[in-house]
Amino acid sequence: MMNTENKVQVVCFGEVLWDIFPGNNRRAGGAPFNVAYHLSKMGIKTRMISGVGEDVLGKELIEKIKNWNISSDGIQIIKEHPTSTVIAEIDENNEAHYTITENVAWDFIQSSQKNIEFVKAANALVFGSLIARNSVSRKTLFELVENSSFNVFDINLRKPHDDIKLISELLYKTHLAKFNKAELKIVLGSIGKEYTNESDSIKYIQEKFNIDEIIVSKGSKGALYANEDAIFQYPAVPITVVDTVGSGDSFLAGLLSKRLSITNDVHSIMLQAVSLGAFITSKEGACPEYSLKEFEDFRGRQNIAAISI
Repeated sequence: MMNTENKVQVVCFGEVLWDIFPGNNRRAGGAPFNVAYHLSKMGIKTRMISGVGEDVLGKELIEKIKNWNISSDGIQIIKEHPTSTVIAEIDENNEAHYTITENVAWDFIQSSQKNIEFVKAANALVFGSLIARNSVSRKTLFELVENSSFNVFDINLRKPHDDIKLISELLYKTHLAKFNKAELKIVLGSIGKEYTNESDSIKYIQEKFNIDEIIVSKGSKGALYANEDAIFQYPAVPITVVDTVGSGDSFLAGLLSKRLSITNDVHSIMLQAVSLGAFITSKEGACPEYSLKEFEDFRGRQNIAAISI
């Protein structure tokens, strides 16, 4: 996992869609798609495996994916189902809430030898739990996971798509797992473990599922990163919040861009992660336009330190 940055390849598997915000403001989205966008911005060769309908919205999504320098070779055209749209509402705390339509194109991603080969050649496979809500895409996910050398699971529990049995099955196949604090407590409770504190909870999950690395994102309270040796706590970067849509996805992309490319130094990894998460939170939308230099200048102004716990 120590390739130079321009040789690193990541495959993101899951939903691509249009988020419809108030005022009919439409933005390309989907958690794994957001991760792919920011990985590409960080200079990582990125491929998206998903599905869109044979419709205008699907054509526009594929065009946007290409324009963002993300490979669309793994995007399937699903004639029988429409391109996904999601109704997004922003509350008084700038938090987004989503109404996700079912039986859309990305629910029906078929397995293919081409996509299996993409995953075999990649340094990591990034996926979430939402993509497994339908049996077709779920079957494809498990096939891809079996062929990946480094599985990155971004747990995303959204009712009614919060099948804990499925989450557990995927955790057993995971090398790096990302939770928020609420998700950490839910998963612990589902396996009969009482939550006591963050450190004990993370160690328990590491041991039960044999996971080397766990991230817990905590919004304004920063983030935890655990490897096989220790648990490190990092503060959040102070910024003026514009909106929080996609902040967790950019955090994960920032972490992976360092974790997979040049270093095992925890400080470099987490500085990149919390800085990119904050940088995107200070802008509008999950995938705003920005240059790598603009982000690097922002990151260079940050002075944060880890606490080993």
